[in-house]
Amino acid sequence: MIFIDADGAVLGRLASEVAKRILNGEDVTVVNAEKALITGSRENVLNQYKLMRFVGSTRKGPYFPRMPDRILRRTVRGMLPFNQYRGRAAYKRLKVYIGVPAELGKVQTEKAGARQLRNPRYMPLGEVSRLLGAKF
Repeated sequence: MIFIDADGAVLGRLASEVAKRILNGEDVTVVNAEKALITGSRENVLNQYKLMRFVGSTRKGPYFPRMPDRILRRTVRGMLPFNQYRGRAAYKRLKVYIGVPAELGKVQTEKAGARQLRNPRYMPLGEVSRLLGAKF
């Protein structure tokens, strides 16, 4: 079991690293999902996520989540061969949490996607999800 701290990590880089690990058969748990960063200007990021959220119909989908842990899971899912057996099996090995749950306690975590952020414009995933209407 591998524990990854998403605090300060860029969402796409974090998701690609997690996708590689779960495809290799490792169980991955990501904590502090709301502290992952999305690069880009504020209005660009919000427009992109609102557009994804409101595409389709309420009956048929596609459904796009509001909560930061679910957004991170969905981002990782986009990097997996989800329509194949190995992609779905890998997706089941991923757990994502908002904050650090009490049952995990003080667990040794790795930093993923730890490159230095060069883009001065970014937004935390928690703020994006709050502006989409999430209550956490």
